[in-house]
Amino acid sequence: MVYMAMLTSIVCALGFAPSVPNPLNPTVPITAQTLGVMLAGGLLGAKRGAGSMLVFLAIVAVGAPVLSGGRGGLSAFVAPTAGYLWSFPLSALMIGFFTERFWNNLTFLKAILINVCGGIILVYAIGSPVLSFVTEMDIRAAFLSNVAYLPGDFMKAVIAAYIAVKMKRMKPIIEQDKTFIA
Repeated sequence: MVYMAMLTSIVCALGFAPSVPNPLNPTVPITAQTLGVMLAGGLLGAKRGAGSMLVFLAIVAVGAPVLSGGRGGLSAFVAPTAGYLWSFPLSALMIGFFTERFWNNLTFLKAILINVCGGIILVYAIGSPVLSFVTEMDIRAAFLSNVAYLPGDFMKAVIAAYIAVKMKRMKPIIEQDKTFIA
């Protein structure tokens, strides 16, 4: 539970990092929070990682200003960024699931690939259709607007992979509780 709280607080803290306007879509800024989502899955595993992101969404729902620009509250769940938020627990679940499956032979490159699939592709796959629906933007334009996120998201995937692999060697959180590994 302490680890879940720690990762939840990291995602909250990353919300205070300055966001960068997306030149292809100014309604959805570039933020650092997906780094925390990738870390949650990669360090905590599927269940705990997803759980920590559900707690984060609950914190947002009660109005804590932990999203970029000091946003929070229920309105965030119907805003243009809603799909990206909704993807956080699923992303952490997917990253954690595959991290657990490859745990015994997890390499830096495998961890990057897991983060790219779960932390970038899945987030875009959920966020873009919601963005399109909420803003009445063409679905292709919504997916194309993600291009501006790619360099930063790839760097976040690399950073999260590096930290997960290093933490595995130092203090394997996932390995400590075999009930989370099938």
